[in-house]
Amino acid sequence: MASSLIRWMLNPNKNWLAAQHKKALSARLRKYGLRYDDLYDPMYDLDVEEALNRLPREIIDARNQRLLRAMDLSLKHTYLPEDLQAKQTPFRSYLQEMLALVKRERAEREALGALPLYQRTIP
Repeated sequence: MASSLIRWMLNPNKNWLAAQHKKALSARLRKYGLRYDDLYDPMYDLDVEEALNRLPREIIDARNQRLLRAMDLSLKHTYLPEDLQAKQTPFRSYLQEMLALVKRERAEREALGALPLYQRTIP
C-alpha cells in the first residue's frame, strides 16, 4: 500500500507535482547544458565509478565536456544561449543501463559470498 502510494507520488505521468518538479529540473539542466546522469558523483558511489569506467571513451569525454562547460557558465554567472538550450536533452540517459548492470553484478557477487571487486579504504 505504502509503496504503491510512493510510486504514484514519484511518477510524473500520474502526479502533477512530480511533473512540475521534472519540468523545473529539466529547465535548470538545460540552462547549463547538463544531463541528469551527469549529476552522479563517482567519488560518492563506487558503482557509479565502475559504470563510468566501463563506458566508451567518447561518452566519458562528452560528459566531462558538459561538466566543464557547466562549471564555466556557473563561474561566469551566465547560461547557455536560448538556441543551444532548445537542443539539450537532459533526460536522455547514457549511464543507467551500465549502472544497473554493475549493481546486479555486485549483488550477485555478494549473494555468492565472493569478495567485492572494489572497495574504498581509509588511508
